Amino acid sequence: MTDAERPAGGFESETLDSHLESTIRDTLERRNADAFVHVGTDDDAAVRYCLSTLEHDLRTDCGTSTVAVAFDGNEWVLESSQNAATHPANALATRLAERTESGTALTPTRVPHDAALYLEQAGFALASTDALERARARKTDAERDRIADAQAAASAGIRGAASLLADAALDDGTLVVDGDPVTSNRLRTTIDRAIVSAGAFPAGNTVVNPDPEHTPSTPDTEHEPLRAGEPIVIETAPRGPDGYHAGLVRTLVVDGDGGSERRAHVGATQSFRSAAAMLTADTESVTAVEADLEAEVRAFGFGEGDDIRTRASGVGLEPCERPLEGGDAIEPGSVVRLESAVRVGDGAWLRIADLLVKAEDGERATYLEAPSRSLEPSALLE
Repeated sequence: MTDAERPAGGFESETLDSHLESTIRDTLERRNADAFVHVGTDDDAAVRYCLSTLEHDLRTDCGTSTVAVAFDGNEWVLESSQNAATHPANALATRLAERTESGTALTPTRVPHDAALYLEQAGFALASTDALERARARKTDAERDRIADAQAAASAGIRGAASLLADAALDDGTLVVDGDPVTSNRLRTTIDRAIVSAGAFPAGNTVVNPDPEHTPSTPDTEHEPLRAGEPIVIETAPRGPDGYHAGLVRTLVVDGDGGSERRAHVGATQSFRSAAAMLTADTESVTAVEADLEAEVRAFGFGEGDDIRTRASGVGLEPCERPLEGGDAIEPGSVVRLESAVRVGDGAWLRIADLLVKAEDGERATYLEAPSRSLEPSALLE
């Protein structure tokens, strides 16, 4: 059985550890359970989130570790394959049984099967909970700062691409800089170098001219010269040194002549204003926000036959995390990636994405600082 209760208490003054602990403690009390347990590798985002509350980092040069972590409402218990003589889940289950009468242990639904068996052998009945996911959906001030730092690096990458495109000359309609053609591969390399220089890691998330499913340029096309007048979509979600991701998409056109991409751009830009107003006024679901984004774009003359895609999802230790699905609420403290995309030609899309912080109820929702949403490369450099 899963639970969908909301964390209790205030938010703004919470640290990461107090935020997670209060969420779990509230859930344990409500569910009459004895402990929360999670088991996974130390490259699992949920495990890293728990380790962050303990100010503990198990990463070494020896490879990936398996980690078992529990919270009984008062204290944390931690075991890892680096220091346990047996499976970490077995060692943790034994320690946990010694600390509390065997009762109910709440775990994420994806806890490994062998870990579940160890807990059951120690006398615990298991029940699932989404407490960890709910805690991660509401970011603390420190987490928002880390995401903002990653977004600043993403912005540096996008500006690097804009600078290259702003310097481009035309050679029979293709873009050329310093005598060499500007290709998707060259643009991606420029973006990634700027991200690294800004102190973050591209993390393999930089994409130039993806299709609607975010697939990057194929090997057959990534070395083809980019052309003037055609939309160039740039997507990046770098990871900062603390593990938190950004999320940014811009569409640039060199020597454009207006047309459908201009109208799509106006609609997409307006949709972001509307979404910010909507999330300032109230807490809304992912479905409601995505519908509002689409409605605003369609208000600029796009009918039911026009292909429009919108997306709203959380961002944090993963580029895409809760709030994620239709019924998930975008609550105060959430940082969400909002995107509007419009097909403007055969295989061509106009896409824009930014990160928005949902503030406390009644306070203004704001976008993290990012380059201009203009189609003109030079405008992103101002």
